[in-house]
Amino acid sequence: MPAKRPPVPLSRERIIDAALHLADAQGLRRLTMRRLGDALEVEAMAIYHHMPGGKEALLDALAQHVTTVSVEAGERAAWQDIAALWCRAARAALLAHPGVLALAMTKPPRGSAAAAIREQTEQLREAGLAAPAEAVRAMRAYVFGSVAVELQHTGWADPTAPEPGPDPDGEAAFERGLSALLTGLGAADTTGAA
Repeated sequence: MPAKRPPVPLSRERIIDAALHLADAQGLRRLTMRRLGDALEVEAMAIYHHMPGGKEALLDALAQHVTTVSVEAGERAAWQDIAALWCRAARAALLAHPGVLALAMTKPPRGSAAAAIREQTEQLREAGLAAPAEAVRAMRAYVFGSVAVELQHTGWADPTAPEPGPDPDGEAAFERGLSALLTGLGAADTTGAA
């Protein structure tokens, strides 16, 4: 008889990964502490040791997880290049976990997500953008809205859709909108600097 494998220790990271998987597969409405416990092969109460705030803390952690992005911009990168890197990274993170897009859009950034926004703002400031905080706000609004529309085209949230798949025009549409956004931010930057 083969030896029984020891259980994988429960951790905050393991809980978040399992919750992301459930939310992406079944939607946020079906994410309960009991279902999460079943997925992790633990009693639901064991999760509270790592998430003392319960389900609300879990939802905050999921939103933080998908909105914390970081990019490495070159030392002499133009602010437009830096902004484009951030927008593309944010889009990729959100598309990887469509089940928590609504959380990402409605939960205020905290912890590492807020730190990433401060880093983004500072990188844009150092690259010469006069109003980086306003630009970051516009960029976040564009990325969230663009991803929401892209997900509508995939059929991800439509239970009657055959098999959801990527939007064939998603990336091209995103890049067109991103180009327009950067052009607008550049025009506002020169107007504001004058």
